[in-house]
Amino acid sequence: MAAAGPPTSLRGAPCRLLLTLLVFGFACEACKKVVFNMPSKLEADKMVGRVNLKECLRSADLIQSSDPDFRVLDDGSVYTARTIVLSDEKRSFTIWLSDMKKQIQKEIAVFLEHQTKVLSKRHTKETVLRRSKRRWAPIPCSMQENSLGPFPLFLQQVQSDAAQNYTVFYSISGRGVDQEPLNLFFIEKNTGNLYCTQPVDREEYDIFDLIAYASTEDGYSADLPLPLPIRVEDENDNHPIFTETTYNFEVSESSRLGVTVGVVCATDRDEPDTMHTRLKYSILEQTPRSPGLFSVHPSTGVITIASQYLDREVVDKYTLIMKVQDMDGQFFGLTGTSTCIITVQDSNDHAPSFRQNAYKVSVEENAFNVEILRIPIEDKDLINTANWRANFTILKGNENGHFKISTDEKTNEGILYVVKPLNYEENHQVVLEIGVSNEAPFTKDLPFRVTSMNTALVTVLVKDQDEGPECNPTAQYVWIKENSAVGSKINGYKAYDPETKSSNGLRYKKLYDPEGWITIDEKSGSIKTSKILDREAATSRNDLYNITVLAIGQDGRSCTGTLVISIEDVNDNAPEIRQNYLVICKPKMAYTDIAAVDPDDLIHGAPFYFSMPNASPEINRIWTLSKVNDTAARLSYRKNAEFQEYNIPITVKDREGQSATKTLRVNLCDCTHPSQCVATSRSAGGISLGKWAILAILLGVALLSSVLLTLVCGVVGARKKKGVPEDLAQQNLIISNTEAPGDDKVCSANGFMTQTINHSGQGICNTVGSGIKNGGQETIEMMKGGHQTLESCRGHHHSHTLDSCRGGHMEMDNSRYNYSDWHSFTQSRLREKLDLCNQNEDHVPSQDYVLTYNYEGRGSPVGSVGCCSEKQEEDGLDFLNHLEAKFTALAETCTKR
Repeated sequence: MAAAGPPTSLRGAPCRLLLTLLVFGFACEACKKVVFNMPSKLEADKMVGRVNLKECLRSADLIQSSDPDFRVLDDGSVYTARTIVLSDEKRSFTIWLSDMKKQIQKEIAVFLEHQTKVLSKRHTKETVLRRSKRRWAPIPCSMQENSLGPFPLFLQQVQSDAAQNYTVFYSISGRGVDQEPLNLFFIEKNTGNLYCTQPVDREEYDIFDLIAYASTEDGYSADLPLPLPIRVEDENDNHPIFTETTYNFEVSESSRLGVTVGVVCATDRDEPDTMHTRLKYSILEQTPRSPGLFSVHPSTGVITIASQYLDREVVDKYTLIMKVQDMDGQFFGLTGTSTCIITVQDSNDHAPSFRQNAYKVSVEENAFNVEILRIPIEDKDLINTANWRANFTILKGNENGHFKISTDEKTNEGILYVVKPLNYEENHQVVLEIGVSNEAPFTKDLPFRVTSMNTALVTVLVKDQDEGPECNPTAQYVWIKENSAVGSKINGYKAYDPETKSSNGLRYKKLYDPEGWITIDEKSGSIKTSKILDREAATSRNDLYNITVLAIGQDGRSCTGTLVISIEDVNDNAPEIRQNYLVICKPKMAYTDIAAVDPDDLIHGAPFYFSMPNASPEINRIWTLSKVNDTAARLSYRKNAEFQEYNIPITVKDREGQSATKTLRVNLCDCTHPSQCVATSRSAGGISLGKWAILAILLGVALLSSVLLTLVCGVVGARKKKGVPEDLAQQNLIISNTEAPGDDKVCSANGFMTQTINHSGQGICNTVGSGIKNGGQETIEMMKGGHQTLESCRGHHHSHTLDSCRGGHMEMDNSRYNYSDWHSFTQSRLREKLDLCNQNEDHVPSQDYVLTYNYEGRGSPVGSVGCCSEKQEEDGLDFLNHLEAKFTALAETCTKR
């Protein structure tokens, strides 16, 4: 009977074979041949026999077969790779053993024959071997762990049926023989007796899988290799061990029966699922020795609460010695111990309580924001936790909000304050009921504990003080009808003495009366009107007029109150139209709306009724009124109305018939916007000026004329002269500042600009003409040279002035250019000149010459009055008719009424 072996892949075998032949072909040595007898057919993965490879080449690290139908394992076992059918002819293959490091190769020739052959040398009784069933004869084998011997210890005898026909020698391999631990087992070669040489620890080696071989003297495998497992029988030689030396658990003191505290666990290295590893848990000792508080499940190790007497305030920590025992807890079982520390967590199972049931304290009346009492409490729960911190509450007696209570975070005391003044005349004492509780809710799991709030009574005695008069309420109201007669008497402000509850002996004074409408009687506090009260006065708000009154007691103490006078409205004001002057642009505007206001109360006001009862027939023919709403009407004109200003009397009447008439100036104008007609009306006349206004206007005209004359003279003089000396320009204008080193600019009255650059080495000159009006067209005169342009004025490393630009043969003509020509001519050249001015000696741009300024807004509509202005006014004073609104207001001020 042959045993199956593990399959091995044949991928890459031909390549490896060819490589080996190439490398070791020159150093190959042959070992002795091996002959295997096998049946005519053998299935795949069946063992053919075993070859002693170490005898041939012990250092072989590569084993290969020349026949891919067979594979060779490292121990020399030969297996079929697929089903083999052996014919009558012999079959052979070669096993190559290679040492890659030493480059040594040896070969073993393997011959396969049918099992029937003549064995004259091996057996003298039979000349021909007949095929018979062969088998091994091992028995199940085991050995005791930690055996005491004697050693070598006989285990069993291995026998093969082939021993009946052959002289068989036995051998073994596997862990414990040629693998670690080495030489633990050996077998007698001739008898097949199997021995163990030393004790074995099952926790290290629980089974040894040996393979037994039977072979003849010449290496013939008489039988298939036999797997021979040797099982090590367990002995209870290991104590159970807890997974932790010390366990730490926490449990709330309010936990109920059966609540899990924690789980302990132990392990045993002995064989599982045997009595050696069946563990039992128990509590060996408890400290403090309070019996019955904890229990442990014997099989699972779960620790639970076994009593309701767990109280942190008595014991806050317990230490348990846990025991575990194998052999299911029998007395001869091995044991192990561990420590379990159980910390009892605090629960709010003790309500805070007052040390006293009643307290008494006194306080001065009118005192507030003062501490009057500290109330200590007792609480057995853990300090500085929510179970210990107290919350105080005033349950009764503080309906008016005179008191407040808080908690001192350090001492846990209740601090009682007076936050609102007490009045002795109202109440001589106040009894407060104060309760206390914790921040955390009380534990409900303890049915035998008292859960009601603890309370205490605090009696607060109010001490009397000599007080001044009391103004209560602070604001007192009286009603007076508008336009009442002077001297009308009304009840005034009343204060009282809190001690006597009377107003006798008090004096009154008026501290503040905005309009001086009221006088107050010093003894009684009654008031009289000193003027006629006007509800529409600016100082009254919402028909109310406030007076501040001072009440003085006999001892000089006082209080201040407000007397609020409610003025009842009378219809003493007619509605009024606020507009005086209206502009209607015809035909764009077909009407205009007018509105009226009435300062009286709403019951005397709108709706208003608009009419023109006093208007002339001409006005009534052209103009009509229609209602827009309760306070406005629409004034419309007929299509045939002429453009002119109309005076229209309009009467407005309120709901009670109070009316007023006002004449409106309505300007029916041919315009697109009313502002156009307003400006025209102002400039057209209608304003008479006084003598001082006329004098101011004449002086202004004279001043402007002198300025214009000076400018015109300067332009004429410039035409006659061919050059302008620099000193002349400097006599007219004073140099105000230099904006860069060496850059001075002067401007003369004739309109020329002279500029000299000291540091640049380039002289630049420019001629600016003067602008005048000629026949209604604005022109600008420019000097035009016959043979020289502005570009020719540039020199290199020389300083040029305006005179130097005008050559001896340069002639000036009086050609005129319009403004567009002047602008296009000067714009590009001015920019070019500025770029040259902005360069230093090396022609590199420099920011020290021409400075850039930020944008400062649009220019003034009045225009420039400088000497270099382009435009000059020569005639006309029409600008006086177009002055702005400020000048018009000045004229109206000087108007004779």
